[in-house]
Amino acid sequence: MLFAVRLPEMVAGTLLLLGGAMVAMGLLARRHGDLAYFGAMMVGWALVLSRLWLTELPWSHAQTELGLAVLMSLITWAAVQFLVRYAGRRLRWLDVALPAQALLMLVTLWLAGPARLYPVSGLWFLVLSLEIAAAAIFYLLETRRRSQGQLWLMGPLLAVVGVALATEFLAQQTRLDARVGYVAQLIPSLVFITLALRLLQRYGRALESAEQGRAELEVRIREATAQIERNFAQLSELKVEQVTDRERKRIAADLHDDLGAKLLTIVHTSDNERISTLAREALEEMRLSVRGLTGKPVRLSDALGDWRAEVVSRLTQSGVEGEWHAPPDEEVAGTLSARAYVQTTRILREAISNIIKHSRASRCTVTCALADGDFQLVVQDNGRGIPLELDGRLDKGHGMASMKGRAKQLQGQCLVESGPGYGTVIRLTLPLDRHVTSG
Repeated sequence: MLFAVRLPEMVAGTLLLLGGAMVAMGLLARRHGDLAYFGAMMVGWALVLSRLWLTELPWSHAQTELGLAVLMSLITWAAVQFLVRYAGRRLRWLDVALPAQALLMLVTLWLAGPARLYPVSGLWFLVLSLEIAAAAIFYLLETRRRSQGQLWLMGPLLAVVGVALATEFLAQQTRLDARVGYVAQLIPSLVFITLALRLLQRYGRALESAEQGRAELEVRIREATAQIERNFAQLSELKVEQVTDRERKRIAADLHDDLGAKLLTIVHTSDNERISTLAREALEEMRLSVRGLTGKPVRLSDALGDWRAEVVSRLTQSGVEGEWHAPPDEEVAGTLSARAYVQTTRILREAISNIIKHSRASRCTVTCALADGDFQLVVQDNGRGIPLELDGRLDKGHGMASMKGRAKQLQGQCLVESGPGYGTVIRLTLPLDRHVTSG
């Protein structure tokens, strides 16, 4: 009883469990589409294996034979696609031919009727077997040509499956002991389980490698951003304006043409959302730094327009109601130095990022004003405020030290007012006579 029923049930259950997991992983990771096909093949084979213990079915033998034939066409579809893609190839015509074949097989079996079902299905089984054999040969040739390491494992496993299926066919057509055919049906299942564990191991290593690649990319982006900051700091200290201007333009061009192009490529080609987001943020930061390096002043009215567009967009996308108050354009005159524009933009970005990530606010108000020879920028939210554990140590939390440091570089100041449950107010004040020139 254990060998005849329980063992097939346990094997089929294992096939269903592993197959379902591999289908899910293959669909989530598009680069590993071969996993989805192999998982589908395992699920199909588990259903085929169920006939070893499901002997009393509520339909006729002809209907069972028809269902088995259709199931074998789907298994063949999955097996051929798995072998081709596991070999590192994708044949577009197979994406159309295999589904069409499955449909054609169903139509021919239905037209054959119960009287001719068995010979027609037998002919189809022969065709499907030849297709799987051809796919296996294609895989072995491709793997050998590319000198890939999995040949030592897949070659013997494919041979074992082929011998087992041939033995089962002979057992059905001759008077061999029925137990021989029974064992021959279980052997492919054990091979599939072994190969599934191998594929899962490969998938785990691929995930580990991808994670390592993401970590390396993050380090490189941080290094690139730090290098941009260092270059800007060094250039700002140069006393010869002509040399400074020429060097800034050279670095800006190099960053735009080299690093900018690479980051843009990552944004549009990466399958990982985290990497794409990180690269997009680094690209925006690089463009801001390039704008600062060029040294071109910015009209104060244009700067206010840029800041408003960015702030309102980010808040809206994060579900925070944003309000922007600034003087009319006709009351705003003069230009803002490139350095002041860049540093003020970064301070404002950091403040908005804190609101989005930490404040849990539903509303944020940004107010810009010109008063007493100063440019004032006030960012206020109705969030939970800065936690008590940071009370008295605001410079150590949420990038406050960075914002205050940037304001100090501009001979201004950045003040933070907050209380748990009462929101947070950030006040930036810059002296206009140092950073704004009349237009």
